[in-house]
Amino acid sequence: MANVVIAGAGLGGLPTAYELRHYLPSEHRITLISERPKFTFIPGLIRVALGLASVDGIQLDLASLTRRHGINWIPDAVTTVNPHQQYVTVGKQVIEYDYLVIATGASLGFDEVPGLGPHGGYTQSVCTPDHSLAAREAWFKFLENGGPLVVGAMSGAGCFGPAYEFVLMADWVLRRRGIRDRVSITYVSPEPYVGHMGIVGLKNSRELTGRLMKERGIKTIDNARITAINPETIDLENGQQLPFKYAMILPTFRGVKFVRETPGLGNEQGFIPVTNSHQHPQFPTIYAAGVSVHLEQPETTPIAIGLPKTGQMTEVMGAAVAHNIAVELGAIKPPLKTPTLEVLCLAEFGDTGIAYIAAPILPDPETGKRRFSSAIRGRWIIWFKAAFERYFMLKMRWGLGLPWFEKLGLRLLFGLSVLKPLPKENIISCPNHQ
Repeated sequence: MANVVIAGAGLGGLPTAYELRHYLPSEHRITLISERPKFTFIPGLIRVALGLASVDGIQLDLASLTRRHGINWIPDAVTTVNPHQQYVTVGKQVIEYDYLVIATGASLGFDEVPGLGPHGGYTQSVCTPDHSLAAREAWFKFLENGGPLVVGAMSGAGCFGPAYEFVLMADWVLRRRGIRDRVSITYVSPEPYVGHMGIVGLKNSRELTGRLMKERGIKTIDNARITAINPETIDLENGQQLPFKYAMILPTFRGVKFVRETPGLGNEQGFIPVTNSHQHPQFPTIYAAGVSVHLEQPETTPIAIGLPKTGQMTEVMGAAVAHNIAVELGAIKPPLKTPTLEVLCLAEFGDTGIAYIAAPILPDPETGKRRFSSAIRGRWIIWFKAAFERYFMLKMRWGLGLPWFEKLGLRLLFGLSVLKPLPKENIISCPNHQ
């Protein structure tokens, strides 16, 4: 009997646990570790922060889910990992593993500059349920009087989509309330240009996103590094100072503490290097999925930015991890699989939206080209995203990871594949589990 331990129960961890339960016979144990009692559909937090939705609608109770689907849940956080002796510590417990999947997401660098973040700072965040609820409370107070609104991201932020969604949906809310004329809006970002999104050469993105910002009268500042945040002003490295009455700034992303503190496990930022099978190159019984994975930003920008790892990417990585562990345990037949990293991001902007597609997200290192990429604007994106959220919450209730019909839908609707067989020369085997 093997024990597969999964650290993290978000968009990566919970679907991976479901995939493993689907593949593995019942004698194999699946242990899910998460200090948060609820699964949260993170993309829905922007609507929560703007008072457009309830957090209850995007959360599910992990205790009942895991009990129903035959998964052992430990409601605590991993504090240390020993990759040589293959165990993790959780509080005072020591849990041995045959395979460890790290799907913890990122640690948020609110200590990057003074005054950043909701914990003793002056800006809001939409990265966690608690952050979004605090942001919503501050948002309602802001609506009473208006004033300058600043939305943006720190250098090293790993995903810019939430900042674009927040600033454009905030504009839409203000217009619906008839108070847009009382609010000046500024978008400030380390991206080299508006619409970059952390993805080099994304076709039509610069034009469509930039045009939408101009249509909405939103001032944009790119190539910007935030150096300090005061009670009512944001300082930029170039000496510019931005006044605000409400600010939502995405923090720098880095790896979680137990990864940063384990020698050889992560890089300088605490992100985990992986092979094409999503195993750690030095510790092949450790796999990683989602934001915790190190993916190299393929271009050098004036100010450092991360490569985004979307929810769809995270889910696909988890599906590959589950498949490959099942192959290692002999539960299913080879070959191993690797994620294609073909990405779809559906961004809601109030009364319209943009679908960003990069297939794959990393261009070919030799040619610098992708199979295809595109940005498409339309009202249908709002409806499609809402339908997908409902579907995703249903499949989390049903215990489904990445079912065949979802893969088929991505291929038919958007031309995206998700997994492909891994060539034998790229395989690192785990000799203890052949």
